[in-house]
Amino acid sequence: MLVDTHIHLDAAEFDADRDAVLAAARASGVGRFVIPGVEVANFDAVAALTATHPGVSHGYGIHPLYVGKARDEDIDVVEQRLERGGAIAVGEIGLDLFIPEPDLPRQEAFFVAQLKLARRFDLPVILHLRRAVDHILKHLRRIEVAGGIAHAFNGSRQQADVFLSMGFKLGFGGAMTFDGSRRIRELAATLPLDAIVLETDAPDIPPAWGQGARNEPANLARFCEVLAGLRGIPFDEVAAATTRNAGEVFGKKTSL
Repeated sequence: MLVDTHIHLDAAEFDADRDAVLAAARASGVGRFVIPGVEVANFDAVAALTATHPGVSHGYGIHPLYVGKARDEDIDVVEQRLERGGAIAVGEIGLDLFIPEPDLPRQEAFFVAQLKLARRFDLPVILHLRRAVDHILKHLRRIEVAGGIAHAFNGSRQQADVFLSMGFKLGFGGAMTFDGSRRIRELAATLPLDAIVLETDAPDIPPAWGQGARNEPANLARFCEVLAGLRGIPFDEVAAATTRNAGEVFGKKTSL
């Protein structure tokens, strides 16, 4: 059984055929799915998908790309949702310095507040860290949390080792399938196998064979094949390890 540790299953791109998408993923060997919350407006949707679809779990968080339209009191909503139970992570949270003119102080305020919630509720975090790895690590050194996943990791080996020392796993998916993604592929090939989890970020980050198309969770099995090829080991070994790694991240709150 494979675990897609990061899929936006609530996205509008899946509204027309969500059940079929999940069925295709399960037929390919994907048995568990983790949906991050990204804004207060999607919290009901991700919770409903967990309640109505076997093998689906969710987190709650305010994504850095949504803090511009978020209200300050949305942090209170995250806290209230976590108090209800049911969430297996705080996320998707973090920082994004790729966008034009990012409001870093506001992003950091939301990030820090949510790290404190993760620490209070003893939950792992799902991190968004595009062009912001060092900033993320600065805050994690100050606010210790129960590990989590560095989603779509694209940092250096040194940065990767720091995350691993903090109890994090690193997420690899569609970007790893491109021959030109040399740093990502080198990391995927050489990091300890117990450091890696698989993810799609579907419908985003489509793989090399699906450019211009919607990414889907069924692609995860091929991501596993790519990772096995990069490492020169059997598919089953990679599948078992990445599933075990996902369980180590989320195991306190779910049977993942």
